[in-house]
Amino acid sequence: MSKSSSRQKMAYVLIAVMLLSVIGYILPKLLPDNGKPVVTTPATPKVPVPIFVADSAFAYVKKQVDFGPRVPGTAAHKACAAWIVGEFKKYGLTVIEQPFKAKTYYGSTLDAMNIIGQYKPELSNRILLCAHWDSRHIASKDTKDADKPILGADDGASGVGVMLELARMLQQNPVEYGIDFICFDAEDLGDEREPGAGVSVMKQNTEETWCLGSQYWGQNLHKPGYKAKFGILFDMVGASGAKFPREGISMNKAPEIVNKIWGIAAELGYSSLFVNTPTGAITDDHFFVMRATNIPTVDIIGMPKTPPMFGDHHHTHFDNLSIIDPEVLRKVGHVAATVIYRTAAQPQ
Repeated sequence: MSKSSSRQKMAYVLIAVMLLSVIGYILPKLLPDNGKPVVTTPATPKVPVPIFVADSAFAYVKKQVDFGPRVPGTAAHKACAAWIVGEFKKYGLTVIEQPFKAKTYYGSTLDAMNIIGQYKPELSNRILLCAHWDSRHIASKDTKDADKPILGADDGASGVGVMLELARMLQQNPVEYGIDFICFDAEDLGDEREPGAGVSVMKQNTEETWCLGSQYWGQNLHKPGYKAKFGILFDMVGASGAKFPREGISMNKAPEIVNKIWGIAAELGYSSLFVNTPTGAITDDHFFVMRATNIPTVDIIGMPKTPPMFGDHHHTHFDNLSIIDPEVLRKVGHVAATVIYRTAAQPQ
């Protein structure tokens, strides 16, 4: 035998020994104590989330503003209600119209209506999404035309715009989970007067002059014993320069849901919008939802600076379409859509 053949044979032997050593090292790690192979499953795939279309959400906001001030009892209010109902039906939702009488702090009783759009009402696992759709009857923080109603592009229309785009998204990209979209009426008819100068009602005792629609709904649930896993309220979610701090009542009553939403926002790169700053308690629609149902409900509410807490446009005539930033709508919608689709993907 030649020297080259001998060397080749030795090389083959060494390779065989090395392979046996590797197998002897790896195989025990693939076998449990009973000696049977372990069947591994791939990691859970990332949940796909459809694109939230900012231009579409902006168009929904514009449409509401185009009706004019949506003050209960007015023609603009009635026309906008019919349009919202039609949009929900167009996207396959089962709609309940809930009319009621709104008794205001200034003595008037106005015709109002909550609008409930139900996505897959037959399913028991549900998420509650809500916003108010009315606009304020006076520009109570303005220095001009303070007694005239405002358009409420941010304070009212923005939240409904986000919800309508989510409804459209769900029709095109279905999930096996129930969603209830509730447009509360008569949220913004509350008493904002400061004490003095002939004002007999003290401001600190006027919380229940606000959010009349959610108060009525809480006493007249659209479905007896209605329950949802959690709720999200969208209030003033479209203004340029918006900031969404961790609102006090939400943190007290629904801290896990707050952490979930703000955690997703951080993951998506929106920490400059969904800021980790705690803020005081806001008696908003979510308060009355939780008071009636105990459904943990989080308020995503624009509070860019203090004071004025809700921004310079709040309750003024500057709350018009020019204040709305489609990019803010997109980010809020992207976060909400991610919450919905991830929740729907979880084992029940």
